[in-house]
Amino acid sequence: MNLPNLFLADLPREAVLTPSLVRDACIAVKRNRAAWLATRPVQELVELLAYAAERWREPEFGFRRLALERGPAELGMGVATLARGLDDFLHQLTVEGQTALLTQDLGDVRRLDEFCGPAPELRQGRTAFASGPELLVHVAAGTLPSSSLMGLVLGVLTKSAQFLKLSSRCNIVTRLFAHSLADLEPKLGRCLEMATWPGGTESLEAALWEQADCLRVEGSDEAVAAIRARVGSRTRFIGHGHRLSFGFVAHEALSGYLARKVAARAAADVTAWNQLGCLSPHVIYVEERGSMSPEGFAELLAGALEEREAAEPRGNLTVEEAAEIRTRRSLHELRARRHLQEREGAETMPRGAFFDPPGQGTRVWGPTDSTAWTVVYEDDLSFRPSCLNRFIYVKPCADLSRILQAAEVVHGRVSTVGVAAPEGRMQELAAALARWGVTRVCPLGRMQQPPLAWRHDGRPPLASLVTWTDVELGP
Repeated sequence: MNLPNLFLADLPREAVLTPSLVRDACIAVKRNRAAWLATRPVQELVELLAYAAERWREPEFGFRRLALERGPAELGMGVATLARGLDDFLHQLTVEGQTALLTQDLGDVRRLDEFCGPAPELRQGRTAFASGPELLVHVAAGTLPSSSLMGLVLGVLTKSAQFLKLSSRCNIVTRLFAHSLADLEPKLGRCLEMATWPGGTESLEAALWEQADCLRVEGSDEAVAAIRARVGSRTRFIGHGHRLSFGFVAHEALSGYLARKVAARAAADVTAWNQLGCLSPHVIYVEERGSMSPEGFAELLAGALEEREAAEPRGNLTVEEAAEIRTRRSLHELRARRHLQEREGAETMPRGAFFDPPGQGTRVWGPTDSTAWTVVYEDDLSFRPSCLNRFIYVKPCADLSRILQAAEVVHGRVSTVGVAAPEGRMQELAAALARWGVTRVCPLGRMQQPPLAWRHDGRPPLASLVTWTDVELGP
């Protein structure tokens, strides 16, 4: 399949982007939006997106096949991993999922079409209309396509012209999805634009920021702050910086058979998108007092990751990424030998802060001939960020309150906690995590499968974009 040159991102690499080219592209998509998208009923757009998602789930669909052909090399992940991540997103993009999102955020699915409102507002003699940005600009992070796909969907639902500034390391899937929308409805395709250039190219970005009504930025905290500082006050700014996540296994979930299922769910979370998103766990905390020890659970998780690797290979990493895993794994293996020597009373042992943690137990599991996956068990409770790409820590804990004390270093930066616990404890655990500042709690095994209506960083995704017009009716 050969892609037509619909977007700036489709131009040959040697093509030179200029500020005037970016400015003209913004003006064109805004003009096309006024001529078509701004007047479409939202239900029509919901059905169009749902139909596109349905086509993408078909194995022989041309755009999907091309994404699975070109995507793995760009993203550094296996075909099966990319396919699972895409399907997890596409299964949410149904009429029902979008209706739930619109209802949750706007109170009524018709809010973007006409003045209306839920019963409590109508009883007070009030209605309201929601308007999306004329031009919604996205700056996508360079890790996963799911975030830029979600941004694209939000922009269509709010009837906004859109310009996506994509990463050169992560753009093929989003480009192909946009092409598929343009193929399905050319008038919608003419309301979309996308391009790639190195972050911090001030002349191009100044031209883009000047045209934006709303700027939605995802990336590192530093990148988000740098862009925020350069955006004028009339432009609405929505920034999503770096977040981390972890898992928690309650002691009740550690009976023999159930423990294996929980380990398989944890392995699903560790391998989803190769652990690269903010929703992937860095650490799995395992409560003591179960019929299986936390160390035993770590061994089960290692087995589950080995099975996952056989069915869903991780894919190739860069030299730097692989070297980081080898280095960190080697250090933990040294620490494990040091702890073993200490228990056996050896006279000479490696010394230093890394080798003298408060705990006494470290074990490492992983294939000897590759870095495909790694499990490190440590009885040191402190939160330790993973180097990702299927590298996970398992740590024992007395209870959730001890974890939250140990994780104080990432307080305010935790996105998701995946929990394996009996239903009767979930509310208690979720309440404690919410009070501590966690913005999403979900079952372990679904950390990288947020619903479409998920409140990213605790904020409503659609409601953050719109501007309201309220009407107070007579007498």
